[in-house]
Amino acid sequence: PNTYNLSVDELENKLIEGEKQDRLPKVVIPVHFAGQSCEMAKIAALSERYGFRIIEDAAHGIGGCYQRKPVGSCQFSDMTVFSFHPVKIITTGEGGMVLTNKEDLYEKLIRLRTHGITRKAELIKEDSHGPWYYQQLELGFHYRMTDIQAALGASQMQRLDEFVKRRRFLAERYHQLLQDLPLMLPWQHPDTESSWHLYVIRLKLDKINKTHRQVFEELRQAKIGVNLHYIPVHTQPYYQQLGFKWGDCPQAEQYYQEAISIPLYYSLTENNQERVVTTIGEVLA
Repeated sequence: PNTYNLSVDELENKLIEGEKQDRLPKVVIPVHFAGQSCEMAKIAALSERYGFRIIEDAAHGIGGCYQRKPVGSCQFSDMTVFSFHPVKIITTGEGGMVLTNKEDLYEKLIRLRTHGITRKAELIKEDSHGPWYYQQLELGFHYRMTDIQAALGASQMQRLDEFVKRRRFLAERYHQLLQDLPLMLPWQHPDTESSWHLYVIRLKLDKINKTHRQVFEELRQAKIGVNLHYIPVHTQPYYQQLGFKWGDCPQAEQYYQEAISIPLYYSLTENNQERVVTTIGEVLA
């Protein structure tokens, strides 16, 4: 509940219950929310015991570190996935990247991104018909990044450290500027160094005379670009038809009723950041 990431204790409870019912998961996908890594060493220890694979959802996580190693090193996972959506720390316009240290997964990913097709002689199942020959070995996808996107991404990657350094500076400034307001500020696990994709404040609603919605709408009216990340997924109609319901994830639901994401981006000036803080103080007063 402090990092807003997956609770390892709750995961273990679910695995114990699943083992009793013979319903253990094949894959667990920890989400590194807002740029802060989950407790991957503990999750990996559970994977050894219960036999599931691990895919890190690091859509927010590029540039972050866990136990002094970059998110994406896959030290405790089978794969890590980055997002290069326009609002992420670096972008290719859209798309993303999958990282793995496992040769078999790498080869399969290469095939799956291009319709399951291979030209490798050692994988083709009959004699080649000629230099044009290929085979489709499985049902894949059209997930190829364009050269233009890749060029943009390569240039952005060269500035990743610069982007993350600026975000960390701005996040630390928010810590200092917001500390006296009736807010719960983001907490960082000592094993992690966040890349600060988001800066999320939580309202101490028992100490203010406004609702969560009122605060959000007044900030928007004051031209502060706030948002809410995210609506708990188990409350969405698709998942409710699968049997999930309000009350299943009380920590996520409590977070949703209090959270507001405030502006944090590379080009945010210190003057504009101070305006954000001043406006929040005025709205909460």
